[in-house]
Amino acid sequence: MSLKFALVGNPNCGKTTLFNEITGSTQYVGNWPGVTIEKREGKAKKIEGDIRIIDLPGIYSLSPYSMEEIIARDYIVNEKPDVVINIVDATNIERNLYLTTQLLELGVNVVVALNMMDAADAKGDKIDIGILESHLKVPVIPITASKGRGVKELLQRALNAAQTAVSAGVEPLFNEMHDESIISCIQEIEKNIIPQLQSKTKTKTKTKNSRWTALKLLEGDENIQETLKVPEALLVKIKLYQEKLEKKYDMDIETIIADSRYQFTTSLTRKAVKKKERSSHLTLSDKIDKVVTNRILAIPLFLAMMFGIFSITFRTIGPFTIDFVDGLVNDTIATHVATWLAGAGAAGWLKDLISGGIIGGVGSVLVFVPQIMILFFFLSILEDTGYMARAAFVMDRLLRKLGLSGKSFIPMLIGFGCSVPAVMSTRTLENEKDRRLTIMLIPFMSCGARLPIYALYTAAFFSSNQTLVVFSLYLLGIVVAILSGFFLKKTILKGDVAPFVMELPPYRIPTFKGLMIHMWDKGKGFVKKAGTIIFAAAVVIWFLQYFNFSFQAVADPGDSILGGIGKGLAPVFAPLGFGDWRSAVALLTGFVAKEAVVSTMGILHGVAEATDGSTGLITALQASFTPLTAYAFMAFSLLYLPCMAAFATIKREMNSWKWTLITVGYSTGVAWLVAFLIFQVGKLMGFK
Repeated sequence: MSLKFALVGNPNCGKTTLFNEITGSTQYVGNWPGVTIEKREGKAKKIEGDIRIIDLPGIYSLSPYSMEEIIARDYIVNEKPDVVINIVDATNIERNLYLTTQLLELGVNVVVALNMMDAADAKGDKIDIGILESHLKVPVIPITASKGRGVKELLQRALNAAQTAVSAGVEPLFNEMHDESIISCIQEIEKNIIPQLQSKTKTKTKTKNSRWTALKLLEGDENIQETLKVPEALLVKIKLYQEKLEKKYDMDIETIIADSRYQFTTSLTRKAVKKKERSSHLTLSDKIDKVVTNRILAIPLFLAMMFGIFSITFRTIGPFTIDFVDGLVNDTIATHVATWLAGAGAAGWLKDLISGGIIGGVGSVLVFVPQIMILFFFLSILEDTGYMARAAFVMDRLLRKLGLSGKSFIPMLIGFGCSVPAVMSTRTLENEKDRRLTIMLIPFMSCGARLPIYALYTAAFFSSNQTLVVFSLYLLGIVVAILSGFFLKKTILKGDVAPFVMELPPYRIPTFKGLMIHMWDKGKGFVKKAGTIIFAAAVVIWFLQYFNFSFQAVADPGDSILGGIGKGLAPVFAPLGFGDWRSAVALLTGFVAKEAVVSTMGILHGVAEATDGSTGLITALQASFTPLTAYAFMAFSLLYLPCMAAFATIKREMNSWKWTLITVGYSTGVAWLVAFLIFQVGKLMGFK
C-alpha cells in the first residue's frame, strides 16, 4: 500500500534539506497540475514501504493570498495526504507555529519535525518537547536534517500517525486556541449553516473537518465560499456572526482570528522554550550583515562575488570540462558512430543526418553542460547560505530609486536560472502594474540556457578575457532591465511603488549533498532538453538545410529552405554586424530554446561531420564574425524575445495577447537597439 507524506513549512525552515535527506536520488521534479510552479516528489529511502514524499511550496500560512499558499492548501484539502510533516525551525518556534496551528485546525494527521536542533542547542536554548506535544496534541520529533539526525525516527512516527484516527485532538485544540465567543460562533455556523449549505447546494465539504470549514466561513475566506457556492442568504447570516465579534474586539474578523492564533503560539512558546540570555555583543551573523548589507560596500561586494564565480566557471575549471566532453562526444562517440554507419553501408543522407544533424546539434550543447553545472553549484552556495536574500534586500535600495519595488528583484534573480519559474513567481507581487512590469523585465535576465552561446563565442573571440566578457553580459542585462523599468514606470505602467518586506534567514553552512542535488537538477534539466527539444530541433534544422523548397537535396545549404528563410531575415541584422543568413536562422531557432542557437550554428557550418567538434565550430565562426560583431550577437541573444516555453508562460500570466506581444516586441526592439549601438559605436571607435 502506497502512502503520501506532505512536507509543509515556512521558507528557510530546512524543508528542502529534509526532503533531500529523505529522498536522496529518488526524487523527481515536475510542475503542479495546471500551474508552472515547481513540484518536487520522491520516494522515502530511509524506511521500508512505498512512501511518497511531496514537497509543498514554502509558505507562512494557509490563507490563500499567494499561489504557493493556494497550492499547499488545495493539495492538503483535496488530495488528503496520509500525513502532513510540518517542519518547524527550532530557532524561531513562535513564528513557525502559526502555520502549525492552521494545519491542526484543518484536522489532518500532523507530525511536527522540530528542525535545526543543533542550532538551537548552540544558542543554549532548552525546548521541552513534552509541553509542545501536550498542547499541540500531535507528535513532535526533534531533528537536524542537515546531519540526518532524527530523520528515521520522524519517518517512523509519521508512519505510525498514518495508521491512527484523523483529527482526534481538533476539538480540544480549538477550545484552547480560541476564546468562548469565537468558539460559540464557529459552533453556530457548524450546526446551522453547513447543514443548510449541503442540502441547498447538494454539495459536501471537501474535508472531514466541518469545524474547520465553519472557521473559514467565519473568517470570510473567499476561496471556501466560492468552492462551496455559498448562497447570498447564508452569507448574510455569517456576516451577522462576524459583526458580533468585530464589535466585541474592535477589529476586523481576519485580525481577530489571526490574533487568537498568535496569542496561543506566544503562550506555548513561553512555556516550552527557555532561551539563554543573549549577550549584548553582536553575533557572527550580525557582524557579517554589517558588511554585506552596508550601504556603500554591499553592491560592490555582490558584483565582486559574481565576478569570482564567473572567473572560476569560465576561466579556471570550465575550459578543462569543455575539452573533456568535446573529446568524448566528437572524438569518441562521433568517430565510432561514423565508422559503424560506414561499415553498415548506410545511405549518405542517413550518415549526414546522424553525424551532422543529431550528434553535431545535440553534442554542441552537451559540451557546455559541465560549465553550467559548475556555475549553478556556486550559485546554490550563495542561496543556501542565505546570502541571496541579502542581495535582494540590498538591491531594493537601488530599485526603489528607479521606481521599482525590491520584490521585483526576487523574480529577476530567479530569471538567471530560467525565465519560466521567474515569470510564475511574480504572483507574489500584490500590485498588478508591478507584476506586469516585472514580467516585462525578466526576459533581460540572462537565463542558464544562454550560457552555451556565451561559452562558444567567448572561447572563439575572447579566450583570454572570458570571465570579464560573460560578466559584462550579465551586467548588461541588469542595466537594461533597470533602465527599462524606469522608462516603463514613467510611461505606460505608472503607479506607486509597493513596500518591500522580507525575512533575512540566518546564515547556514550548506550541505555538500544538498549542493550536489541542486547542481545535478540543473545539469539534468539541460541534458533532458538536449535529448528532447534540441534533438527534435536538430533533426528539423538538418532537414530544412538539406533540401530546397522542391524537396531536392542541395550541395550548398544557402540554397536550402533554411537558406531562403535566413536570407530573407538577414537584412534585419545587417546593421548589427551579423547579416549572415546562418546567424539569422540561429536566432530564429533560439525561440524554440536558446541552446538551439549553438546547435543550429554547428549544423549550418557543417563542422560536426569532422571530428574536431567545437574546435571546428570556433574556427568557422572566426571566419564570419569579428570580436565586435560577436559581442553584438551575444548582446542580442541576451535581450531578444524569450524561448517558446517562457512566451507561453508570459501569455498565461498576463492573460492578455496584447501585453504578451508588447512584452515580446519590446524586448526584441531593445535587443536590436542595444546590438545596433554596440556595433555602430564600436565601429566608430575603431574596434573590429
